[in-house]
Amino acid sequence: MILVDTGPLVALFDRGDPAHARAASILETIHEPLSTTVPVLTEAFHMLGATGRAGLRDFIVRRGLSVRFLDGALLLRVFALMTEYVKRNMDFADASLVAVAEVVRTRKVFTIDRRDFKAYRIRMGHRLERPIILGD
Repeated sequence: MILVDTGPLVALFDRGDPAHARAASILETIHEPLSTTVPVLTEAFHMLGATGRAGLRDFIVRRGLSVRFLDGALLLRVFALMTEYVKRNMDFADASLVAVAEVVRTRKVFTIDRRDFKAYRIRMGHRLERPIILGD
């Protein structure tokens, strides 16, 4: 499974986005299931225009992207991550991706935000590991 951040979603569904061609090219190489979180979708829908929002909705409905919700325990982990990375100003959406990555045991994140995700660590059992960033 590959977790998808806001940047690639906006780039994929806004043809005017400077990263559109690159994000589309990377998407063509992915053969694993894609998933994201509700906070990431909230950001993406806020940033997209009407056409982009319609495209993203269709992509989700066609099961191109599954959506992860945050239960109580996951929400507490999100808040803990935001506190841990307070100096990086980790936002709610990024923290939700890191928390879900820990639960589903993946290190793969499709993001344009390489700087922040290279700093984050995903708890994999007793180890902390850097995410594998698609989009580099």
